[in-house]
Amino acid sequence: MSDSDLASTSLEDVEEALKDVIDPELGVNVVDLGLLYGLKYAEDGALLIDMTLTTAACPLTDVLEEQTAQALDGVVDEWRLNWVWMPPWGPDKITDDGRDQMRALGFNI
Repeated sequence: MSDSDLASTSLEDVEEALKDVIDPELGVNVVDLGLLYGLKYAEDGALLIDMTLTTAACPLTDVLEEQTAQALDGVVDEWRLNWVWMPPWGPDKITDDGRDQMRALGFNI
């Protein structure tokens, strides 16, 4: 893939790649947990990722940032992660697939 191809990777492909980023506490990917609040390209071509956590006190931002870097390696050239807290995350943001994954892990949801 050339650099120009990486710069124009579709947001759907980016979202699919981010399904490899697994919340270490819950064992479900950040997309299906509903932690991914937004994806867009900045004027400089960098991918801007708005993401939240299940709680603002979560100590795992470094782990999620490292997983994001691995998931996006070879998918986009440059990205920036913006931690957002509004609106606050809630279980209502979990996708149907995320609920199925959580049930499979033993969560009662």
